[in-house]
Amino acid sequence: MTDDSQRNFRSVYYEKVGFRGVEEKKSLEILLKDDRLDTEKLCTFSQRFPLPSMYRALVWKVLLGILPPHHESHAKVMMYRKEQYSDVLHALKVVRFVSDATPQAEVYLRMYQLESGKLPRSPSFPLEPEDEVFLAIAKAMEEMVEDSVDCYWITRRFVNQLNTKYRDSLPQLPKAFEQYLNLEDGRLLTHLKMCSAAPRLPYDLWFKRCFAGCLPESSLQRVWDKVVSGSCKILVFVAVEILLTFKIKVMALNSAEKITKFLENIPQDSSDAIVSKAIDLWHKHCGTPVHSS
Repeated sequence: MTDDSQRNFRSVYYEKVGFRGVEEKKSLEILLKDDRLDTEKLCTFSQRFPLPSMYRALVWKVLLGILPPHHESHAKVMMYRKEQYSDVLHALKVVRFVSDATPQAEVYLRMYQLESGKLPRSPSFPLEPEDEVFLAIAKAMEEMVEDSVDCYWITRRFVNQLNTKYRDSLPQLPKAFEQYLNLEDGRLLTHLKMCSAAPRLPYDLWFKRCFAGCLPESSLQRVWDKVVSGSCKILVFVAVEILLTFKIKVMALNSAEKITKFLENIPQDSSDAIVSKAIDLWHKHCGTPVHSS
C-alpha cells in the first residue's frame, strides 16, 4: 500500500468509526460557545471538515437562517418555528390533505406547498417534477435529522437555497462535470460520448436532488455539509468520483441506457470512500477554504 492509499484508507476508516476529527470537534465547540455565532467561520469550518453528527442540525439551522446567530434568541425562535409547524400541520389536517397515516416526507411537502402558495386543489393531483425533488430530499433528510420540526425547516430552507442561491449555478454543473472528468480521465469521458451517454447521465438525480436516493444518508450528509455551507460545486466532484470508482464497470457497458441505469443504482458499499475522495478532489481543484481573520 502506498503512503497516499494508506492515509486515505485510514481517514475513511476513522471517519466511519467516528474517531476522526477530535481536534476539529474541539475547534467547532469553541466556535459554538460564542455568544454571537460567526456564520462565516462556521461556513469555513463546514467547507473544510465533516461536521460531528451531534452538532450537524444546529450548524445547519444557523447557516440556513432557521436560527439567528445570537444564542440567547435560539429557544424563543425555535418556539415560534414549532408553533408555525403545528399551525400549518393543523390546517392541512382540517382540509384533509394529510392524516396521521400520511408518510412524513409527504407531510413536509404539503406543508411546503401550502406555505409557498402551491398547494394543488386535491391531494390526488400528480406531483410536479419540483415536488418529486422536494420529496426525495425530505426522505433523505428524515434519516439525518431526528426531530420532525427541525427536519421540516431544514428541508424547506435547503430546497429554497437550491432554488435561489444556486438557481443559476445548478444548470452549469453538467458542463463542469465533463470538464473535470476530462481532467481526471479523458478516456472515460470519450467512452461516455462515444456511447452517446454524456447527455443522458442522471444529472437530475445528481444535481437537482443532490444525490438524495443515490447515496446512503450516512455518506450523503458529508456532501450536504458543503452544500449548506455554500458550495454546490461539491456535487460535481461526487459525480466525477462515482465515474472514477466504477470506471471498469462503466467502460464495459456500451449503451447509454445501460450506463445510466447502472449510475442510477450504484452499489452502496463504496459510498463512504467515494465521498471522501470527492471532497479531496474538490479541494484539489477548488482549493481549501481558510478562516478569514
